[in-house]
Amino acid sequence: MSSIWLSVVSHFDVFMRKTIAGAPLWVWIAFHIGVFIALGIDLFSSKRRGRELSMRAALHRTAIWVLVSLGFNALVWRIKGPHHALDFLTGYLVEYSLSMDNIFVFVLIFAHFHVPPLAQRRVLVWGIVGALVMRGTMIWCGIALVQRFHFVLYLFGLFLLLTAARMLFKKHAARDLTEGWLLRTCRRVLPMTREYHAENFHVRVDGRWMFTPLALTMIVIETTDLIFAVDSIPAVLAITRDQFVAYTSNICAILGLRSLYFLLAGLMDRFIYLRTGLALVLGFVGTKMIIADYLPVPRVLALAVIALILGITIALSMFKTQNRVAAEGQK
Repeated sequence: MSSIWLSVVSHFDVFMRKTIAGAPLWVWIAFHIGVFIALGIDLFSSKRRGRELSMRAALHRTAIWVLVSLGFNALVWRIKGPHHALDFLTGYLVEYSLSMDNIFVFVLIFAHFHVPPLAQRRVLVWGIVGALVMRGTMIWCGIALVQRFHFVLYLFGLFLLLTAARMLFKKHAARDLTEGWLLRTCRRVLPMTREYHAENFHVRVDGRWMFTPLALTMIVIETTDLIFAVDSIPAVLAITRDQFVAYTSNICAILGLRSLYFLLAGLMDRFIYLRTGLALVLGFVGTKMIIADYLPVPRVLALAVIALILGITIALSMFKTQNRVAAEGQK
């Protein structure tokens, strides 16, 4: 009996030590267990509060998510070394800054559908769960393409440059995001209620299951997140092509999106230069991807440039709008 037990333990140890996509299997398992536990705690605590997340509480939770991500970055340093840790931190910073731009769109979507504040938290949580699947799939496909067809790197780099140009010269359009063919099809095909029913996506009305406007909001959020992923995945692949680092840095940034939304939703009008900064960041990483074979950019320099661009644009935004905020406070 003891020999059978030792054999089982030995095989289990070999299985857990197996390396998949650049990291031990146990690390992948532990990471996803931690993600779902954190999401569960976040959702349960929010539901238990029974009220909208205050800015102070959102600030505390945002700080906790950032500290957890930095702690995981230290684990990446321990497991994979300093180069991969720098790549993780750079990828996390780029994706986290892009998440701030996503919040602009989420504010427009929630305003368009008149989503109650308490219902917004549930949409954001399930949006994060959907992002886990979409980002993982797209990163895996992107890395597989790059490994098989090297020229795809140049296409990704060109795409990032075009995205940067679009961000510089085009504003978000709420109507384009909320009145597309997909939404019109859903309204025509799905049985819908006219009013919200707390935080429910569907309810039973006169013995018939019907979807609520919150379900439509969820569809739009997931669709826009897919669009955002098309921009952000090439950006992280410009930094690293290690699947584990690319995926975990993306997910760690997305996990803090819900608390970041409630922290920044009321301050969006102050980040007047944020899209300019993000466009410069995407332009930089796109150029970095294109010239990598001929003039590689050191990891530390890339991180410094990205942090400097974001820091300057956010600081300028705060400085430029402080007089307006002071004037509104005096009214």
